[in-house]
Amino acid sequence: MNWRELRDKKIEVIGGAVSGGLDSCTATHWLTGKGFSVCAFTVDLGQPDEESLDAVADRMRGCGAAEAYIIPGREPLAEAGLKVIQAQARYEGGYWNTTGIARPVTARAILPELKARGIGVLFHGATGRGNDQVRFQLAPNMLDPSLLIYAPWRDPEFVEQFPGRQQMLEYCAANDLPIKPPGESRYSTDANFLGLTHEAGDLEDVEIPPTFVEPGMGVWPWDAPDRPEVVSVRWEEGVPVALNGKRSDLVELFDEANRTAGKHGVGIGIHVVENRFVGIKSRGIYEAPGMELLGRTHEYLLQFVLDRRAREFFELVSKTVSVQIYEGYWLDLATSSALAALAPITRLTTGTIAVRLYKGNVYFESAEDTPEAMPHSLYTDDSSMEATGSYDHVDAEGFLKVLGVSAKNVGIKQFPSLER
Repeated sequence: MNWRELRDKKIEVIGGAVSGGLDSCTATHWLTGKGFSVCAFTVDLGQPDEESLDAVADRMRGCGAAEAYIIPGREPLAEAGLKVIQAQARYEGGYWNTTGIARPVTARAILPELKARGIGVLFHGATGRGNDQVRFQLAPNMLDPSLLIYAPWRDPEFVEQFPGRQQMLEYCAANDLPIKPPGESRYSTDANFLGLTHEAGDLEDVEIPPTFVEPGMGVWPWDAPDRPEVVSVRWEEGVPVALNGKRSDLVELFDEANRTAGKHGVGIGIHVVENRFVGIKSRGIYEAPGMELLGRTHEYLLQFVLDRRAREFFELVSKTVSVQIYEGYWLDLATSSALAALAPITRLTTGTIAVRLYKGNVYFESAEDTPEAMPHSLYTDDSSMEATGSYDHVDAEGFLKVLGVSAKNVGIKQFPSLER
């Protein structure tokens, strides 16, 4: 869809899912110049790279938006982030897809605002080469199939005028638009309190070390303190409820986990050359200190409660959820079914795990291993090499004889034909 088609439909007002970054500022001013009245919506996701979201609203008005609103979204983002942790849903290279999960949260927050104002078109600044265009398309399509989605980066006239970021910077400078200084734009950052995604600009050149990126949620591991810190996380039925014994709600706990892990370089500067959904490679630098701290303690807890078959099942579902998030299908049946399948496991993850944070690493420290503290743990003294537990060494004789039957058949029937 191009802007002329919107005009042919007699569209006068367009809603925008905007971050206040280069793309949204450029698109807002460009659409205003085409005769549209732009109503800009920014969802409060606790963006660490913005001192004030009111400044974002002011920036959008300065770029031509007739109206600009800030919509609350921290609580639903925290709840979605927790589901990601519960599923251990990491994408290629083992990074938490904090941007991917934020898109459906953003769409769900904005759509009621559009409906209340009678706005039938939503635009976004995602490029035609990336994943976010899919996420911003599919989530609104599922939530409100009647809503039209307009993507400037897929409009031939927009792309002809702005083939890249450099042309956008020149356009904003020529029109005196209040964007962040070009010196801060060596790369693009997408931010929420679950994590930061850095890409584009100088990061596209893989011959350049990524250390020019300035972490927004902590420090590079080599700049972290020389002294480690032990941190404990209390989980109750799959929900983290306390950090170092201090109970707080989920949003506050994420904030504290970010501060604590970030200062030790945990989850900072994760480098991935990944496979985008559209079929091309991209390079990204990721930050997610709180997700990494909470996620690792949750994984350690899973090691206590999952038996072998449950672990194998969990790994399959975890991968499904991870890909679903990445490809923009967080709201569909496969994801809801996968999360429902994990619910019995999630209810068992109760316990207190302590970890040692040091120079970007998370080391297991201890677990409060009592029936009261970790009621569903399967860890017992049966594996001990001391004379304890109910497992009798002698009983394994029959077990090994049964296993040996098939092994001997392989040796007799097949192994001689193999190269020794």
